[in-house]
Amino acid sequence: MNTTAIFLPACTLWQREIVRFLRQRDRVVGALVTPVVFWLLLGAGLGRSFQAGEGHGYLEYFFTGTVVMILLFTAIFSTISVIEDRREGFLQTVLVAPVGRFAIVMGKLLGGASLAMLQGLLFLLLAPVAGVPVSLAGAPWLIVAMFLVSFALTGLGFLIAWQLNSSQGFHAIMNLFLIPMWLLSGSLFPASGAHTWMAWVMKLNPLTYGVTAIRQGLYWGREPVDWSAMIVTMAFAIVMFGLSLWAAQRTTKGDLQ
Repeated sequence: MNTTAIFLPACTLWQREIVRFLRQRDRVVGALVTPVVFWLLLGAGLGRSFQAGEGHGYLEYFFTGTVVMILLFTAIFSTISVIEDRREGFLQTVLVAPVGRFAIVMGKLLGGASLAMLQGLLFLLLAPVAGVPVSLAGAPWLIVAMFLVSFALTGLGFLIAWQLNSSQGFHAIMNLFLIPMWLLSGSLFPASGAHTWMAWVMKLNPLTYGVTAIRQGLYWGREPVDWSAMIVTMAFAIVMFGLSLWAAQRTTKGDLQ
């Protein structure tokens, strides 16, 4: 299969995800406004009782976690379209078309990751309100970290949605799996203040390193660069893409009916 046979279908599916998202305003509100409300409420409620070191308040500390929450919510909203496409018959049509599974998976994941990136970047406009010193020097690192986290979470959502036929079941698994994954990523509280067993769980959580990589981009130049966080996040994204591709390749059209 040549490059065009992969690139064109993937771009078409990517464009479809973008157009669908922009036409459904409730998804925009759910994926962007809800995390912002959480950020403001928790920041205001815990601001005076939480110090994250060096005088940082909770509103500032939770800013990175809110960025990751936006990426997570977008991944959930974008990958649920897999179930909707199956129900409408679109997915079966794509599977019988002369399109490789690589292009299908890549298009869906790039679409979800692009939407997550767009909303995450919009939220970064509130960084001065939280006192987060975003700099142009750290922008490349920050953008790469956000994209990798977005791609990995979209891949994880795709992997789960591909196995399911019910949107209710999808939301139940998301609440049971992805939300705790986010809670134990250093988004709400640092591992240094957690119980020993919980600190170990946080270390084994791949999303923890994504949060660390994004936080390094936001506070670029204040501490030495920790490449391990970016490497683990990249590995997380690659593994999720590989598993999503594996799930798609082992599924036939009849299995999705």
